[in-house]
Amino acid sequence: MTAEPKQRFLALDVFRGMTICFMIIVNTSGSKFTYSPLEHAQWHGFTPTDLVFPSFLFAVGNAMSFVMNKWNALSQAEVLGKIFRRTLIIFLCGFLLYWFPFYSLDSAHHMQFAPFSHTRILGVLQRIALAYCIASLLVYYFKPGMVISISISILLLYWALMQMGGDAPDPLAMTGNLGYKIDMWLMGPNHMYHGEGVAFDPEGWFSTLPAVVNVTFGYMIGKFIQEKGKSFEGLTKLLLIGCSLVVIGYFWDLSFPINKKLWTSSFVVYTVGIDCVIISFIMYVVEFLGRTRWTRFFTVFGKNPLFIYLLSEVGVTVLYMIHPEPGVPLSTWIYQHIYRHAGLYLGSLLFAISWMLFCWIIGFYLDKKKIYIRV
Repeated sequence: MTAEPKQRFLALDVFRGMTICFMIIVNTSGSKFTYSPLEHAQWHGFTPTDLVFPSFLFAVGNAMSFVMNKWNALSQAEVLGKIFRRTLIIFLCGFLLYWFPFYSLDSAHHMQFAPFSHTRILGVLQRIALAYCIASLLVYYFKPGMVISISISILLLYWALMQMGGDAPDPLAMTGNLGYKIDMWLMGPNHMYHGEGVAFDPEGWFSTLPAVVNVTFGYMIGKFIQEKGKSFEGLTKLLLIGCSLVVIGYFWDLSFPINKKLWTSSFVVYTVGIDCVIISFIMYVVEFLGRTRWTRFFTVFGKNPLFIYLLSEVGVTVLYMIHPEPGVPLSTWIYQHIYRHAGLYLGSLLFAISWMLFCWIIGFYLDKKKIYIRV
């Protein structure tokens, strides 16, 4: 728990807050009736929801750009200690989140300890931890030009290995791609995600490699914004970079499809480009037009992003554990008795917005008390 850092860039705080806000909404739909833009693409393709996770990684890179000066004043051992400690804490938070509530019910409804042997190892926070760790080491040990070269090499290498290592005739099939094979070999099906109907982890070990590039690019853009973000020239260059990356990602999709669940290289380039465009518009409104009154809502999320995300996920699990009626979780009961009256799809969206606002209130209280939870 710390005081708010003195050096902040409002546009980046707003961007991070918008990401957390939308992440909560898409993760906490009141029912299975969800508007299509609020669902992930089934396989190849792209929806607005697919932008949320890479944007969070991009924001992690933005935040890293503010701490490099502090790192330069520390010894190598101190820097590595900070990086590895933060990586471990975030990874464990993600793992415990999937293990929570640490028990399950058998067929006779008797409580039993949830075994580690059937607990998912990887996930959203785990990917954030690993991508942060690798990206931090890259930006600490290498100069910016080399970091960019390594990042591009990662994307090209991932493309080549995925094409060569998958099963014919479709090397990118869900249960035939190289990443799936590596995850099955390292973890086995019991430690993987089963939401697709089969053992397949969209946050697998191999597909985390290109996710590192979302962080390194976020770092580079964060440094660029700090140096030139308050000039029209800098804003124009940022917008051009974003549009160029979107075009590159779009055409790369023809040979290496945009796919969030495989985290393809085209997906990385495409999402980084969109993030640059979004930040450009935020900067224009905030820095050049001076319209900042609306930003407070999002900066509440942006100042305690990890804590609020954990709160939203743990809270939903608790709601699911409480059964006001036999076999009916509290979250489902609330949707059926309150929000469903607004319509199947609209009610589901209103439930998600309400939960997001509940998390915002907690974040607002923390911000008002100047409480900022860091790891």
